[in-house]
Amino acid sequence: MTIRLVLLGRQGSGKGTQGARLAVHYGIAHISTGDMLRSAIKNATPVGKAVKEIIDNGGLVNDELMGSLVQGRLGEPDARTHGYLLDGFPRTLPQAIALDDIARARPINVVVDLEVPRELVIERLTARRAAEQRADDAPEAVERRLALYEEQTAPLIAHYRKQGVLAVVDGVGSPEDVFARMVSAIVNATGITAPGGDGRTSR
Repeated sequence: MTIRLVLLGRQGSGKGTQGARLAVHYGIAHISTGDMLRSAIKNATPVGKAVKEIIDNGGLVNDELMGSLVQGRLGEPDARTHGYLLDGFPRTLPQAIALDDIARARPINVVVDLEVPRELVIERLTARRAAEQRADDAPEAVERRLALYEEQTAPLIAHYRKQGVLAVVDGVGSPEDVFARMVSAIVNATGITAPGGDGRTSR
């Protein structure tokens, strides 16, 4: 059985790291909208040029553009056949409603909310900026992103709780401990496990 996951959490919560591990664990596509956008910026595509200033200032790309990018990616063979993990989308309620429509034929199995306190993510992002010198980790951009998260993304938790697909996971601890909690939450929510060997999912 295929599995379709959405990963929510503040910037700096570890979504990228844990999302990559979960994708390998379940043999599914790891679809990071942040990576998609950074690639577009690096390659100076029209989309990349349009969003660079927004991202550098800590803003969010508009819903219509993000929805279009995600819909195209979810239509590719790997995502359709084996499933996927969405990291970075949806970020707003309109995006979530759009995703409900995009995924109507093959609905999302579970939405994992990776909970990490605001103080801890600020500490992590400060360290990441020192190590990688990323413009989107500048203090002003971080504060704006966290404020936007509380304002626009947090309501998604209520949206998905109402649908009965939300699993909240404590994101504090070693990467191994957090990963184990996430897998346990997904199994509890869906009954889907990953068998050893072929990377496919089963029930």
